[in-house]
Amino acid sequence: MKFLIVDDHPLFRDALKGALAGGLPEARIAEAGSFDDAVAALAEDGERDLILLDIKMPGVQGLSGLTYLRAQHPSLPVAIVSASDEQDIMRRALGLGASGFIPKSSSLETIVAAVNAVLAGDVWMPPGFSREGAGDVETDKLVQQLATLSAQQIRVLMMLRAGLLNKQIAFELSVSEATVKSHVSAILLKLRVASRTQAVIAASRIDGLTGA
Repeated sequence: MKFLIVDDHPLFRDALKGALAGGLPEARIAEAGSFDDAVAALAEDGERDLILLDIKMPGVQGLSGLTYLRAQHPSLPVAIVSASDEQDIMRRALGLGASGFIPKSSSLETIVAAVNAVLAGDVWMPPGFSREGAGDVETDKLVQQLATLSAQQIRVLMMLRAGLLNKQIAFELSVSEATVKSHVSAILLKLRVASRTQAVIAASRIDGLTGA
């Protein structure tokens, strides 16, 4: 078994690594302290049985990271491990292809059980989770629209959220500014918004992070 833990807190990574090693002694566990490190690790070795992903850390501030990984590595299961326990965010994560949502407050035994369930092909959610909810029709539509973006378009959107200019995005992705502009135009079209600012607001709304 090969795992990748993506979280910016070393103490939590150590605790999670210890839990996995204790429950799955044959596991080979790699770590990434930022989303960029995770992307680099997967580019070097994309053969993983499970990615355990935090959704708020350097390089990613919400579910865009999940969407990127699902688009770039569609065969790799991704389970969210988060301090958030909001039902709406859990439902959106499921809608974007998460294989599970594990609250960081879970016991180590629960985390191991959740990982085993995902490895068995199940979708694991915490006790008390309900797929039904009041929801928000507009936000649900945005989730569906976000899922239509390509991996590169999602990466560009994440960089827009970080406040990068086109030339900075072009440098980071090793592409031309014209290519970045083309991606931005496609993002606006798919999200059905009229400006970069509106695209960033839409992505933040999906994450439940508007105003954060």
